[in-house]
Amino acid sequence: MALKLSTAARNARLDAIETAVGESAILKIRTGSPPDSISDPDSGDVLASLNLPANWMSAAANGSKSRSGIWQDAAADATGTAGHFRVYANDGSTPHLQGTITVSEGGGDMTLDSVSVEAGNPLTITGFVLTDGNA
Repeated sequence: MALKLSTAARNARLDAIETAVGESAILKIRTGSPPDSISDPDSGDVLASLNLPANWMSAAANGSKSRSGIWQDAAADATGTAGHFRVYANDGSTPHLQGTITVSEGGGDMTLDSVSVEAGNPLTITGFVLTDGNA
């Protein structure tokens, strides 16, 4: 039998992730595949670095939690193909979340308006949702 959690327990677990990362997290969009583990060193080149809002995720509801506000970099740092992301504490060096990137409907953990990033051009995160299992 699979473990089952109430919606309240799933929501609390999701909200705890944002609390652990902390306010004003830093999101870095990188080339290539994500490292095997969150504890592994960074990989790929940084294409964009975004300072997320202080309250960067919505309150969890129905076992999911989505980005809060507009996540956009007005001018990307470098040119390349976005492959993965990492969310860091506001120190910019302690990673807490990572995943793959695709364009909308592409099946990635985070979606962008385009995975083709050009230095100096804007980059917009179009989708990011955390969903807790064990429903």
